[in-house]
Parts: sequence; structure tokens; C-alpha cells
Amino acid sequence: MKTAAAYIRVSDERQDEYSPDSQLKLINEYAKKNGYYVPQELVFYDDGISAKTAKKRPEFNRMIAFAKEKSSPFEAILVWKFSRFARNQEESIVYKNILRKKGVQVISISEPIIDSPFGELIERIIEWMDEYYLINLSAEVKRGMLEKASRGEAMCAPAIGYDLVGKKYIPNEQAVHVRQIFNDYLNGMTLRQIAQKHAAAGLKTRRGNPIESRGVQYILYNPVYIGKIRWSTGDKTFAKSRNFDDPSILTVDGEHEPLIDMDTWNAVQEKLQKKKQMYGKYQRPDQPCEWMLKGIMKCGTCGASLVRSQENYIQCHQYSKGRDCTVSHCISIKKLDEIIIEALQDCIRTCNFNIEQREEPHDVIDYTALIKREQAKLERAKEAYLAGIDTVEEYKANKNAVTKAIAAIEKQRTENTAKKVDLKEFSKKVEEVLQTVTSSTATTQAKNEALRSILSRITFHKPQNSFTLFFYT
Repeated sequence: MKTAAAYIRVSDERQDEYSPDSQLKLINEYAKKNGYYVPQELVFYDDGISAKTAKKRPEFNRMIAFAKEKSSPFEAILVWKFSRFARNQEESIVYKNILRKKGVQVISISEPIIDSPFGELIERIIEWMDEYYLINLSAEVKRGMLEKASRGEAMCAPAIGYDLVGKKYIPNEQAVHVRQIFNDYLNGMTLRQIAQKHAAAGLKTRRGNPIESRGVQYILYNPVYIGKIRWSTGDKTFAKSRNFDDPSILTVDGEHEPLIDMDTWNAVQEKLQKKKQMYGKYQRPDQPCEWMLKGIMKCGTCGASLVRSQENYIQCHQYSKGRDCTVSHCISIKKLDEIIIEALQDCIRTCNFNIEQREEPHDVIDYTALIKREQAKLERAKEAYLAGIDTVEEYKANKNAVTKAIAAIEKQRTENTAKKVDLKEFSKKVEEVLQTVTSSTATTQAKNEALRSILSRITFHKPQNSFTLFFYT
């Protein structure tokens, strides 16, 4: 009698899928009729796990590890259906080949396969159908969830300030914290200060942890607080990147009570947008500001930021670390402040501003990459025509479509970069900033934020002892 392992998997609790006990019963019946013995220690069971990938199936991996031993403890793996073993055809083929080299056969007790090349073909077709089922099921689930989201139904666990009752978000005792967080931000508190204040007052996340700066930021961006439902129609990257301007995000009216009025919401969003413009992707606006031009000064040799190296001096960050810069850009903070103030006064006097359109790294549209992508399509269309796959008419149609797409991208790039600026009005704005910068009562933080509102960066060219101011509107 041959020894066999039994692999049992259920992905969820739906009634149309055999239970683990039923699967094991049928496997044991098959084993007795066909000369196999299945010991209890060789029954492997993954509960509530999808077969999309083997990485997340611990018992499956343990079974494969047993099979790969020098002397495999079983000669076959019995499953109710091939879909229990895998729904990913590529993985199924890989693991079956591994098992075949060890003399282990995968047998579906409800899908008998003829022992012949034709039988292998039938097995591949079954595997393909299983994978198609998984892909189709995923699409149907996404479609159903999108339909629910478009109706404004609650789609996920409640945000801070709400409980989920039935299918509706209901305000709870934390709602007072949410309202105060919006007010605190408008009153000038930083994200860190707000987080510390409300953490001390007992505000916790759903996981029971004290609220942090990142959580405060998420609250301020979350439209659920104005009665909206937000749902991503794309992949999972939104949850990681938190790109709240992603065009794949669906925002619709919800069925729940809002906690924030529209005036407050709009004021907060406007302030957040200004902060987003003033600070780069990796800069932290909540960090203490020790000198007026912090985060604005750049090395003219390598482009790195100039950072404080001593009490009263700054230096190129890369140079101070001994990395990619070989030119020292050391300068005293006091002298630098005087030079930049004088440079701003000169810009106002001459009305000569080096203005560029400011785009942060995480918001830039790479038009060049988009055009290259279209050009690659054109190249593939040409190859298809030369290979005789497409007719000349099809090639012309594809070429026209790509040409139009490239023209549209070029037009969009031109519209987004061509920005007319009223220099007289801009000069007044710079003058207001200069008043703040030269004020004896303004804090270093206030001076820094004022400068960030007009300057994208200042490049210091130490060998020439010159400075280039880059303004943005």
C-alpha cells in the first residue's frame, strides 16, 4: 500500500465549498479504494487562505518541504480538486515539477486524469480554468465593491470619530477630538503638537495606539468628515503612498453625518496645499527650525541641501559626509542671511525674478516618459506590420492614434508649464515676505515659512561666491 499526503484548503466560509471534514472524508474514501494510506500526520490543512499564491499558505509549504526531503515520506498528494492545490497555473506547474522529480504525484480525486500526454493537456486546461475563475472572481468582487462605494455605503472600518453600526457610520465620543484637530491646525499648531495634545488627552487609533503626526495628517485629508466616502478604484498603492490627489480615487456623498463644515474643510485643505508646496517630499515641516533659510539652500556643485555643521555655520550635506561632493560650501549663517536679504531687496528694486513653475517630486507628471511609452507603441505597431501580422491600413490607424496621443501629451505639457506672472503683483508679495524676514518680532519658523512661500530653492555656487534665487508663484 502506498503512502499519500492529503492537502485540504478552504478559502472562506461560503456554503458552496466543501468543508474540511467533507474533503478529508472523500479523500480517505478514495485512498481506500485505490490502495493509498493517509496517516494523520500527513494531513495538511490551510484554513481561510486563497490559492492565488503559495507564499501565504504555511501548511502547503510545510508539505512541499516534506516532499523535498532526501526520502519523501509520501508518494502522492491527494486533493479534492486541483483548485485546492493551486489556482495560479504558473505556480502549479512549478510545484508539480518539483514533486515529480521526487516521485510524488498530485491527484485530484474528483477530476480523474488519463495517464497520457492527452491527460496532461486536460490537466493544464483544468488549471487554466481554475486560474480564470480566480481572476474573474476578483474582478466581480471589485465591481461589487465599486458599486457599493458609488452608492455612498460604508466600505471599510470606521475612521476615528465614528462607529460602524449596520452599514452606516455613526459619530462617537471621539468626534470632539476630530473637530478640535481641524481647529487646532487652523490655529497654527503643527501636526506633531496636535498629535501630542490629543494623545495626552487619550485619543487612540483603532489599534489602541496613541495618535501620531501621520494619523493627524490622515484625519485632515479624510473627506469622510464632510460626509463623503472615498474609495480607490485602482490598486493598493494609494494606501501606501497616501497620494490624495490620485485620479483613481472615487469620492462620493455618503449616508453618514459629517463632523466638519465645508468652510473649515476648505480652509484646512488650502493650508495643507500651501504646506505641500513649501516643503519637499522628504522635508519635515514639524521639525524645529533653527535658522531662517533651513531647507532652502542647495549646493551649487552636487545639488544637496546645505545643513548646519557647526553652531553658526552651514555646509553641504554630502561634503560633510564625505560622499559625492568634493567642494566645501561652508558659510556663516549670519553672513548668509544678510546676503539673501540684500538679494531680495535687489529683486524688488529691479523687478527681476528668476521664476520657475514649482512641482514637487511626488506630483511631477513625467511627460517625457509618457511620450516614450507612446513611441514604443508605434515601434511595436511597425514591427507587427513588418512581420505581416497587421495590414498596412491597421498600421496607419495605429500610427495616427499614437501621433494624436503624443500631440495631446505635448499640448498638456505646454499648458502646464506656460504660466504668465504679473511681476508687479509678485513683487508686492516678495516685499511682504521681506518685511516678515527683517522683522525683529517674527520667529525663525515664521521667517522660514515666509521665504518658502516664494522661494523653491537658493543655489550657492561657492567657487564663484554667487547665489541664484529660484522663485515660484
